[in-house]
Amino acid sequence: MSRKSAGKPPTETSDSKSARTRERILDAAAHVLSRKGYAGTRLSDVAEQAQIQAPAIYYYFSSREVLIEEVMWVGVARLREHVAEALDALPADTTPMDRVDAAVEEHLRYQLAISDFATAAIRNAGQVPEDIRTRQLAEEAKYGDIWRALIQDAQKAGELRADLEPRVARMLVLGALNWTTEWWNPRQGSLDVVVRTARSLVRHGLGAPAVQEQGPTPPSGTPRTRRTAATTGRTA
Repeated sequence: MSRKSAGKPPTETSDSKSARTRERILDAAAHVLSRKGYAGTRLSDVAEQAQIQAPAIYYYFSSREVLIEEVMWVGVARLREHVAEALDALPADTTPMDRVDAAVEEHLRYQLAISDFATAAIRNAGQVPEDIRTRQLAEEAKYGDIWRALIQDAQKAGELRADLEPRVARMLVLGALNWTTEWWNPRQGSLDVVVRTARSLVRHGLGAPAVQEQGPTPPSGTPRTRRTAATTGRTA
C-alpha cells in the first residue's frame, strides 16, 4: 500500500465514508504514479490499488488528469508543510547551518520513506502537461522560499562560503535531494546513510571554513520524524 495517507482522517459525519474513499483513491494514485510515471498510470491500476471499481473514481475525480493534478499538488504542498513544521520545532538557538542540516534530513526522509505523494510529485514534474503543473508550481515557489530563507540566514550569519552564489547553491542542493528518488533503493543501502552523507556534503559544500570544522550535528534520527509523520496526514 502507499506510504502515506492523503490527508487528515475525516470526521465522523454522514460524509465520512465518501471522504475516506476519496482519500483512498488519492493514496492509490500517488502510489501508482510514483512507480509507473505519468504515461504509465492507468485508472484501472489506481482502482485495483484502492480496491474499488474503476468507474467509481469518476464520482470523485472527473478525469485521470484531474486526479493526477491533485496528487502532484498534494505532494509538494505537504512536503513543504512537513519541512516547515520540523524547522519550527527546532530550538530558538539553532544555528542557520544546523537548520539547513535539518531541512536536508526532513526533505530526504519525507520523500523517500514517508510519502508516496512527494515521490510522485518530484519524479513526474517533468512528465506531466503544463496545465497539470499550475498548482504544483505555486507550491514549489513557496517551498523554494523556505530554502531561500535558510541560505540567506546562513549567509547573514557568516556561515555560508563567501565564494558561493546563494541562488545557484540553493538550486543545486534541491536538485540533488530530489534526484535521490531516481536512484535510492532501500534494498541497497540504509536511508540513514543517505541522510548522513547528504548532510555532510551540504555542510562542507556550503559552509564557511569554521562551520565545516564543526561538522554536522548528529542526525535527529527517526523518533522525531516518526512522531511528525504520525500526526501530519496533511503533510504527504
